[in-house]
Amino acid sequence: MVRRTLTLLAALLLTSSLAPPAHAAQAEVYVALGDSAAAGPLVPNQIGPDYGCLRSDRNYAHLTAQAIGASGFRDVTCSGAKTTDMYQPQSTELGDVPPQLDALTPATTLVTVQIGANDVGLTDFIEDCLNLLPPPIGDACNDDYMDNGQDTWRVRTDALRPRLTTLVSDIRARAPQARIFVVGYATYARPNGCYPRVPIIRADANYIRATLLYFNQMLAEQAAGAGVGFIDLQTPSVGHDPCTSPGVRWIEPYVPAAPAAPFHPNALGMRGFATAVTAAVTGAASGAVSGVL
Repeated sequence: MVRRTLTLLAALLLTSSLAPPAHAAQAEVYVALGDSAAAGPLVPNQIGPDYGCLRSDRNYAHLTAQAIGASGFRDVTCSGAKTTDMYQPQSTELGDVPPQLDALTPATTLVTVQIGANDVGLTDFIEDCLNLLPPPIGDACNDDYMDNGQDTWRVRTDALRPRLTTLVSDIRARAPQARIFVVGYATYARPNGCYPRVPIIRADANYIRATLLYFNQMLAEQAAGAGVGFIDLQTPSVGHDPCTSPGVRWIEPYVPAAPAAPFHPNALGMRGFATAVTAAVTGAASGAVSGVL
């Protein structure tokens, strides 16, 4: 979802070997699809060959692949990705990358896909709500998303439903053996916010929270309708939102204190999300794949 932090990338292109799997599991051939919420922009270590995707080797997909002892693993998540980039090459500031669905094969047995936030403009939405002046001077951002009494953010969210249904069908066609999991998005705002620590005023914090709840519920409903799993990341990230202190938060605020893009998961968050994803794909926690948020 974020490309504008490329100037920090060179300092974060470190290399290190991954630890061995925590335990052996059924040999899975795992493919991870998604946008920057899955890729982990600026979380060390950023890896290639598609450096323009700002992909971390400590994102939840890599950590999950380790935990389940996957026999094969491809991570094609890419910052800025939309549902259209599942099907066509995606342009990044460091060159084009192939369509993400090209990573799937008939041998694929596990797929996670976290996509849709860029289709509806989540990054712009949160950036619009930055408010350096408190009320009544500061202007609420939620008014910008009302058009003739309709919440345009929800209209865009509902418009995404058929595209997600088609995407799941196309994943299944390319990887007929695969178990497929749609992954939701994290908690970006707590009730009432924490102005001025995170400069989003109370009304806007509640609006962000409500729209993300609606978006995640849409993802859960589409996953259920398509007969695939849904992994809820909003619930486990409660108490780890950008209002919390460094060392506790999983999502960084406008000015990150840890290597991560603003309003994206840091390394701690990726570890927390990996716990939820691993539990879901191994069947260790049936509630993790529930459609109920």
